[in-house]
Amino acid sequence: MSSIKKFQVTFDCAEPERVARFWCEVLGYVVPPPPEGFATWDAYDRSLPPERQGASFACVDPEGVGPRLYFQRVPEGKVVKNRVHLDVRAGTGLVGDERLAALEAEAARLVALGAVVVQVLRADGFDESCIAMQDIEGNEFCLD
Repeated sequence: MSSIKKFQVTFDCAEPERVARFWCEVLGYVVPPPPEGFATWDAYDRSLPPERQGASFACVDPEGVGPRLYFQRVPEGKVVKNRVHLDVRAGTGLVGDERLAALEAEAARLVALGAVVVQVLRADGFDESCIAMQDIEGNEFCLD
């Protein structure tokens, strides 16, 4: 029996391309090439039925290591806290004030992209500092 080695993370959202491009900036991801036979994603999108145009978008790790991120339009808005969220590893290997400074610098960069700082969680002797944030459609993620 084989085990699954690859997966994608799917986001429900109102504006798939906008949210995908935000996450490209956050993670250094890129938009993959359009499907075969299409010069651009816009050309591909225009080939779809009107109700499917703009309904999804994706981005990928340019090095092929991280999971593909897929964004799909849904009619309902976000209502409650995410049960699953991304931890953006911006402070790996750092501790104390050095870690917090690195996290705060990254948070400032992401706020300029449209993210929102929800809460700064300072080191408590057990857990190191992290910053709870929301993306441009309110999905929670952490700078860790």
